[in-house]
Amino acid sequence: MTVTRDQVMGVLAGVTVPEGGSLVSRDMIRALTVEGGLIRFVIEAATPDDARALAPVQAQAETALRALAGVTSVQVVLTAHGPAAKPAAPSLKIGQHPTPQQGGPQRITGVDRIIAVASGKGGVGKSTVSSNLAVALARQGRRVGLLDADIYGPSQPRMMGVSKRPASPDGKIIEPLHAHGVTMMSIGLMLKEDEAVIWRGPMIMGALQQLLTQVDWGRLDVLIVDLPPGTGDIQLTLCQRTQLTGAIVVSTPQDVALLDARKALDMFQKLKTPVLGLIENMSTYICPNCGHEAHIFGHGGVAAEAAKLDLPFLGEIPLALEVRVAGDSGTPIAAGDGTVAEAYARLAHRLIAGGMA
Repeated sequence: MTVTRDQVMGVLAGVTVPEGGSLVSRDMIRALTVEGGLIRFVIEAATPDDARALAPVQAQAETALRALAGVTSVQVVLTAHGPAAKPAAPSLKIGQHPTPQQGGPQRITGVDRIIAVASGKGGVGKSTVSSNLAVALARQGRRVGLLDADIYGPSQPRMMGVSKRPASPDGKIIEPLHAHGVTMMSIGLMLKEDEAVIWRGPMIMGALQQLLTQVDWGRLDVLIVDLPPGTGDIQLTLCQRTQLTGAIVVSTPQDVALLDARKALDMFQKLKTPVLGLIENMSTYICPNCGHEAHIFGHGGVAAEAAKLDLPFLGEIPLALEVRVAGDSGTPIAAGDGTVAEAYARLAHRLIAGGMA
């Protein structure tokens, strides 16, 4: 008995597909040939994913056609007329719990030195010092990275004048941004500017671990880490998990600031992190109108504390309106010229000459 095309189409009209309808009603049959008892045709789906899902339908069609009298062979091919659906872009989640780490503090691949910039309290200009020191080091030929580790209050994106969200092609490695010759990364780049970070300690520690180890820092002579004020989870995690070259403690000269600076120094001592030196920020103020020098927060207190503790005193940074204006505008004062820029240049030179940066 000879098999006809109409018989084949009649059988295929009874083979349903998952989306509803049949192979025939959905117009999915292509290149049908009937040669004696041999039947050949193509089932064409919209996408490769849809074609893979039709494998059971293909088997059902073959079985139904072989049941026809006179059929000796059935050859069916699944294909798709459209491209594969584009995979969703990998999503990068920041703020996971930290992963276990064996073997004590670890190095960061490609980074020669890591310097933490710390303060015992907020408001002493630690972040300003961090960004300007990074720029000053870069201007003296160093390959510099800047990590904003102040998870709750990231300020480096504004100070460095960057706002683009970092890319992560594979959802794991983060591509940092670049500004003023510095490679930089901040959790502030991953959030809206006014969005609060409301995380408990483990998520904070996990975020720091990601920013240290998942960022493609490349080759760096020195990575400056801008720490949050105080002696909390971030400081503890950084010192215990990362091989630090050392820490720099920033303070204003006033007694209240020095009280908290001593706590930061004590923390680093207990965590066996070398203190590279102290910086006195907002040390002097020169009136732009009359040239009078004023010591608004006192003067010399940090130098005296360094001498008392037998620690290096790295220098004084004056208090000046243009520092605030430069930071708010996204161009650190150290990127230009002037008295304050020269103070940061001297600080950078001192660190390089001492082999610290």
